[in-house]
Amino acid sequence: MSVTDSVSVLAEGTFEEQVQELVNYLVRTQSDEERAASIRPVQEALTTAEGQKSLSEDEQRRQKIFSMIISAIKGLGRGQEKEIEGFFNLIYAHLFSLFSPSSPEAKQLTDTLLKVISSAPSDQTSIKYRILSNLFDALPRNSSLRLSVYNTILSIAVADNSINALHLLRSNVSSEDKSAFLQHIIDAYAKSSQPCAAKDASIRVIASALRIPSIFEFDTLFKLDAVVANKDHELFALLQVFLNDGLSEFKAWETSHPGALGQHVPMRQTTIQISIVHSWNEKFDFLPLASLGFKNIGTNLSYTKIAEAIQVDVSEVEKWVIDVIRAGLLSGKLSQNTQTLHIIRPMARSFEREQWQALEQRLLAWKSGLSSVLDVVASAKRQGGHVSQTITAVAAKFIHICV
Repeated sequence: MSVTDSVSVLAEGTFEEQVQELVNYLVRTQSDEERAASIRPVQEALTTAEGQKSLSEDEQRRQKIFSMIISAIKGLGRGQEKEIEGFFNLIYAHLFSLFSPSSPEAKQLTDTLLKVISSAPSDQTSIKYRILSNLFDALPRNSSLRLSVYNTILSIAVADNSINALHLLRSNVSSEDKSAFLQHIIDAYAKSSQPCAAKDASIRVIASALRIPSIFEFDTLFKLDAVVANKDHELFALLQVFLNDGLSEFKAWETSHPGALGQHVPMRQTTIQISIVHSWNEKFDFLPLASLGFKNIGTNLSYTKIAEAIQVDVSEVEKWVIDVIRAGLLSGKLSQNTQTLHIIRPMARSFEREQWQALEQRLLAWKSGLSSVLDVVASAKRQGGHVSQTITAVAAKFIHICV
């Protein structure tokens, strides 16, 4: 089960009863004639014809009925905020029980709800924030739909001039979406006539990216004009070190900017911020090892060479390598007997000309290896027999070129 930030509460009653409750809420302000016309299609869809599967056994029919309800939502409705919140909580419960949050249907229905919520009158802003927060919490933590909710909340905050009240949390989305979202945040401050806040926001984006233990990709930030505009800031210089350089450059930056790291670490952590697991120094130590691994794909790196790269004692190498593997920066096999690390798959810190050249060399090696495999097979066909030896030879070559 996907982890969310909310606790699911099962509503009482059958599906039919809950649907009727939703419909009654939607038509409560309509005239008797309009109410009857609105209810009729849903009642017909709820009716099980002779020979038809019961509604509890027919998920496709339940999905169709629920989609009808979503299409009928034109606003938040009028009533007490608890009623509005309860209505949308029931909608969310059915949405994510009937559709996988990663499915195209869930995205389409969620987008429809977001448009309805965001277009509600300004006198309902407080309840808009609440039901959007509930939607965010109802989504799995790794759901890309959380980004859509973020952007909707941000747009409402800009329109309401209440952006400073927001607490923004990162989400597991693609690099392109991250770039667009970060730019959206910075633009929001600028549109709110807060240029200083916009600059401060971009600096905080850099600081968070450098500080959060699970972030090791920094190319995205260099695509943001607002971030690049701070090229004279001390943290921008550090960002460049994290992207391209080694420990000596990092130490040099520390020496020339005493106390800067502590200045950009928040004094306290709120419930929606990510706590600091590693220090800045510990996080940076992972990156030179990732770069070293990228330059030595398919080879055995000695513990001594690794220790030199990350400037630790040889006895500590295995601990560091295990941490780097856990962080997803490389994949490899440690050998205590030979005191080596065999590099299987590393992550490139950036992908520039040098990385493309390395990739080209690797592909050429694979091409040469595959040609060699084909030669072995062709030779075996010409000679006949020795099938098992041929298979063994081909397998050995294939394993060699793939690691």
